[in-house]
Formats: sequence, structure tokens, C-alpha cells
Amino acid sequence: MRGIRRKEKEVTDKTEMIRVLTAARYVTIAMCDEEGPYLVTLTHGYDEARNVMYFHCAHEGRKVDALKRDCRVWGQAMVDLGYAEGSCDHLYETTQFRGKVTFVQDMDEKRHALMIMIRKNERDPETVAKEQVTDGSVRRVNIGRIDIDLMTGKRSAKVVVSL
Repeated sequence: MRGIRRKEKEVTDKTEMIRVLTAARYVTIAMCDEEGPYLVTLTHGYDEARNVMYFHCAHEGRKVDALKRDCRVWGQAMVDLGYAEGSCDHLYETTQFRGKVTFVQDMDEKRHALMIMIRKNERDPETVAKEQVTDGSVRRVNIGRIDIDLMTGKRSAKVVVSL
């Protein structure tokens, strides 16, 4: 794999890359189908112990068809640190990842995935879980799991003016 050109922006600390995965509001994943490259943005939850990312989606559609045909994805999580006014620079932290998607069938793992996503995204996760994570909803939901096999990171946290 080709290395990063701007070494001063490279993040190699796995803890920092994981922090971005958990802090990012959304992730974007790229895949391919018979029409070519396809990109989707997802809400997600990252399970550090298993090094997997979970997302939920419909049971059918272009994304599901593409992932069933070829489960490989490349994704990115980004934390936007804002535009640096007057310097023509944008500050950010990213973690890019490669992995394979499996659609989860096991009820316990589906429940686990939902709880990770609810805890990440809800202000009152226990109330939401109590109301929405029922046997019926767990049975009906489609959960994708990305088993991550590679992560890279990049950060531009300060303005660097080069002439």
C-alpha cells in the first residue's frame, strides 16, 4: 500500500485512530457494484474490543446488493475541526479503514450492535433502548458488521503556511 506523502500529517497511533472512529458522527464507505464505484454515508457504532464497526440499513437496495456481491469496503471517519479563515486551509482528523462486511444474523450480536449505536448517538440511551430494542425489532433490523483489517490516520490540526 502506498504511504502518505505529507508525513507530518500522518497518524500512526491506533488509539488516536480509534478516537476518530468513535467521535465521528458519520462514516462513509465505498464499494463497487456492476455500475461501478458506489459511496454511502452511515450512522455507526465502533466496537473496540472486536475491532468492528456496526451499521443498520434496509434489507434491500443498491448498498445491500453491492455488499452481497463483493463484501470489501474502504471507509472514512472524519472529525471536522473547521475552516481556518484567511489561510485557505481546513482542519480535520480522519481515520480511513478497510474491511469486509457481513450481515449479522445472530440475535445477541444484533442486540449488542444496536446498543453500541444507541449509546453512541442518543442522549438517553437506556430509555431509547428500553422503548425500541425489543425482540421483534431486533429480529427485523438489518445490521451490517465491518470487520476492519487496516486503519490509517491523517490530521491537519493547525494552520501551516507554506510559501
